[in-house]
This record gives sequence, structure tokens and C-alpha cells, in this order.
Amino acid sequence: MRVIGSDGTQLGVMSAREAQQLADEQDLDLVKIAPNAVPPVCRIMDYGKYRFEQAKREKEARKNQRVVEVKEVRLGLNTDVADFQTKVRHAIRFIEGGDKVKVSIRFRGRELGHPEIGKEAMDRFAEALSEVAIVERPAKMEGRHMLMFLAPKPAK
Repeated sequence: MRVIGSDGTQLGVMSAREAQQLADEQDLDLVKIAPNAVPPVCRIMDYGKYRFEQAKREKEARKNQRVVEVKEVRLGLNTDVADFQTKVRHAIRFIEGGDKVKVSIRFRGRELGHPEIGKEAMDRFAEALSEVAIVERPAKMEGRHMLMFLAPKPAK
């Protein structure tokens, strides 16, 4: 097997017994890095320290991740101007917080016969948020609901 020393130097090709003896002399572990290579590659290292550092790196990476949530804003076909502006402000706050926004309109009774009115409301909403958001999925009817998804604009 090919052996790499604890400092990263190539120690050459030797038998497993010789490699293990070298590792024992240095009070370190012999770890197979590439078992499928010909010959297999092993490294002399402190395996406990290696696992600890790896766990620390993974924990740091998880800490820097942010889970993107989907917040919902519900509109109505007859939503008045003031209420519409309030819902726009809420959506802007959600998007600036890094979340995606799901905009929905529920059609009731005779309203189902006029999906174009809902489409106009969705387009107005998307236009009002065009500064901070992009339309991830355009308005589309799904049963009695019309849904649209908005996502934060990518940072430049």
C-alpha cells in the first residue's frame, strides 16, 4: 500500500504491517484514504483529532445556513386599495427577511367564472413587488385557488 506521512510527505509503497508499525511508532493511526486505488492509499494521522475538526467544520457550515420559509399572503378579488397596499408591505417585509412569498386568491361561487380578474390582481401584486422580488412561479389556477410564488431578487 502507498503510505503518506503525518506531515503530508510520501513515504512510498510498503506492506500493511510496515505501515502499521510506522504509525504505532509515532503514536498515530493508519487510515485508508483511497481503498479502491491500486495500490490502496493510507495516511498516518490522529484520527480522533481529524473527526473532531470535521465535526466542527460541519457545525460551522450548519450555523451559517438559513432555512428559507414560504410565507403566504392571501388576496381577494375585491381587495380594496388600502388593504392591497398593506398586503404588499407585508410581502416586502417577508422578502427582505429572505423568505419566499406564496400569493393566493380563493375563488368563491360565481367568482370562479372570472379568473381574469384574479390574474389582474396577481399581476398588480407582482408589479408592486418588482423592485425586491422576482416571480418564481407565475399565477396559475389550482382548483378554487390561484397561486403565485415570489422569491427575493438575487444579490448582485
